[in-house]
Amino acid sequence: MTQLLRDDIRNVAIIAHVDHGKTTLVDQLLKQSGTFRANQQIQNVERIMDSNDLERERGITILAKNTAINYKGVKINIIDTPGHADFGGEVERVLKMADGVLLLVDAAEGPMPQTRFVLRKALSYNLKPLVVINKIDRPDARCVEVLNKVFDLFVELNATDEQLDFTVIYASGRDGFAKLALEDSHKDITPLLDAVLCHVPGPYCDPDAPLQMQITSLDFNDYVGRIGIGRIFAGTIHTGQHITRISRDNEHTVHKINTLYTFSGLGRQVINSAGAGDIVAITGIENLDISDTIASVENPQAMPRINIDEPTLSMIFSINNSPFSGRDGKYVTSRNLRERFSRELRSNVALRIEDTETPDAFCVSGRGLLHLSVLIENMRREGYELQVSKPKVILKDIHGEKAEPVEFVVIDVPKQYEGQVISMLGTRKGEMLSMDTDKDITHFEFKVPSRGLIGLRSRIMSATRGEAVIYHNFYDYEPYKGDIAHRVQGVLISMAAGVATAYALDGLQDRGIMFIKPGDPVYEGMIVGEHCEQNDITVNVIRAKKATNIRCATAEKGIKLPPAREFSLEMALEYIEDDELVEITPNAFRFRKKLLTENQRKITRRQQQSLETATTSGEKI
Repeated sequence: MTQLLRDDIRNVAIIAHVDHGKTTLVDQLLKQSGTFRANQQIQNVERIMDSNDLERERGITILAKNTAINYKGVKINIIDTPGHADFGGEVERVLKMADGVLLLVDAAEGPMPQTRFVLRKALSYNLKPLVVINKIDRPDARCVEVLNKVFDLFVELNATDEQLDFTVIYASGRDGFAKLALEDSHKDITPLLDAVLCHVPGPYCDPDAPLQMQITSLDFNDYVGRIGIGRIFAGTIHTGQHITRISRDNEHTVHKINTLYTFSGLGRQVINSAGAGDIVAITGIENLDISDTIASVENPQAMPRINIDEPTLSMIFSINNSPFSGRDGKYVTSRNLRERFSRELRSNVALRIEDTETPDAFCVSGRGLLHLSVLIENMRREGYELQVSKPKVILKDIHGEKAEPVEFVVIDVPKQYEGQVISMLGTRKGEMLSMDTDKDITHFEFKVPSRGLIGLRSRIMSATRGEAVIYHNFYDYEPYKGDIAHRVQGVLISMAAGVATAYALDGLQDRGIMFIKPGDPVYEGMIVGEHCEQNDITVNVIRAKKATNIRCATAEKGIKLPPAREFSLEMALEYIEDDELVEITPNAFRFRKKLLTENQRKITRRQQQSLETATTSGEKI
């Protein structure tokens, strides 16, 4: 079998931490390589690759995407990968299509937790790394120090001598230039493209070998059905060819390729054939799945399965059974949820869906809170109504010992807040790894149990008046750290259904912080605020002022209320406790108790107390 080097193609993935300028740099590569015509209208002038509305709103890449540019007669396939560890399923799949990686690092922030995560994956695939120190135009840039930290990170991740001899490019994605040395003059992005041609190897392949292609991404089109995207590792493929699909269960089925696409700019182009080393998309296989091998009919040979990191967090998704059910959404039944989850599993390989004891609820497991919250947000925008429980970590039994997921956490805070951060992480079983102070900013590195991070971000932001910067990603499974106390305050629970009044909310100001405004509809069992004490209490937020025909000195006095506390979806998921739910609809999300009536909650509390008493008595006997 003769391995030939294709010098007319380069397959490169771009990996980076969140907000280090990866997608902006891809914009410049597309624009300056002549991919767009001079008069071509581009829908998204900035962050062109972030085509998803949620990606553009949050400023992060969620889905891995393919594009291609032509430079000096060479086709460069560019794979834009997510920067957040919660979307590790996307990163792991697409890295298998690449021969090299561009590692983007912010010139001021340096390597961050997700930088470590994506780089570890790239090095494990033995990909050729090019380090891009981005945003060198920042006034607080420290390029030399950041480069030293990147080298230390390579050493820490056990990079080979060849990988340690990486090429460094200094760039500004926003201003559209790159250079090989800081003292060089800058003009355009071409030094980066030249470095890709020079240092990223072309694919080695055997065009005469039996066909081998592995599916790493999926798409769907109403007209052609499921579309499989992957790289051809051996042989050739052409339109109309009969192939063997080898599933992850080693099941062999024969299909016909209806259409073959290659990537060009931001779109796909229909082609008749493609060879080893090309990244293509195919149609005609109905049950195509991630990690499937497309092989020849005569000599089908399966490729090694793609291993995906297991989920670390789970939540219960159930139908919305609150009194407000069906007011906003189009999809409200368990059948609707099951169908939506089935569609999501076609492409979201890091997600796990399991049935529960009740037919109206599903256990959904993912890589982290952001991973699950993005799914919830997409479902909400599509018109689904649902309820979700408090996130819980997935425990494992390792060598007969209970183990839990642990996260690597990086926190940057002003020096005056050091004590609060250390105290908060200490109560959540955090282990400090390092602490450095530079220019009144203290840099912390911790190992913290994943369950200790639930609700941590909002509390740290409150304690530091919004000045903290916190990142984290999965580290490893370690022995169980013991119980962790979470929310201290109780909640205010509505005792009746109706519309909240300013008069009632004014009388409750001393009781705590409200989550609702005058005029908001409420129902019995809905959580309307946070109590200033540790216990939960029921309150009347619909009480109206009695109308009389007697005037008094304060009759015209206006009611002034503080603004209601607002929650993002992630903050809401972090806030709730075990006996609470977040009700999510297309137009709103609300907090509620699982048991809506106070009588039900009292009966449950008595039963739990009786059970605890019986258990304690049994242990004493």
